[in-house]
Amino acid sequence: MKKNAKGIYIDGIDKKILRALMADARTPILEIARNVGISGAAIHQRLKKLEKSGLLSGSKFVIDPKILGYKTMAFVGVYLDKAVSNPEAVKQLKKVPEVIECHYTTGNWSIFIKILAKDNEHLMHVLNTEIQSITGVSRTETFISLQQQIDRQIKI
Repeated sequence: MKKNAKGIYIDGIDKKILRALMADARTPILEIARNVGISGAAIHQRLKKLEKSGLLSGSKFVIDPKILGYKTMAFVGVYLDKAVSNPEAVKQLKKVPEVIECHYTTGNWSIFIKILAKDNEHLMHVLNTEIQSITGVSRTETFISLQQQIDRQIKI
């Protein structure tokens, strides 16, 4: 891995390491080393450099929300009465556990959020009692996801 004016440059070995870990973050380092053709220590060194560069931001287990009963995913455009309301609205949205993503956007909405709810009734409760009661929120526009078709990271 090298840094250049446009960011960082990752070589073919780095790409092989990253692809293996993106496919399964629990792949043993020594298995990756055998497949790539370098030592386990070299894999560790490269991973440390990739972490230090900021390209890797850790690892995590992914929980399937459906197993916990969260079957409704919705995207909500949040209209704020004033742009100065943005930071406070985001602060309040962080307190709502069903809000799993929050983005400032261009276009009609001030903020775009992703919500996981157990069902439509739970979603309606979150919208009516949690989201729309936030100071500065003038209204919301909700889109319910029927089924996620693509879930991936950027290609390396």
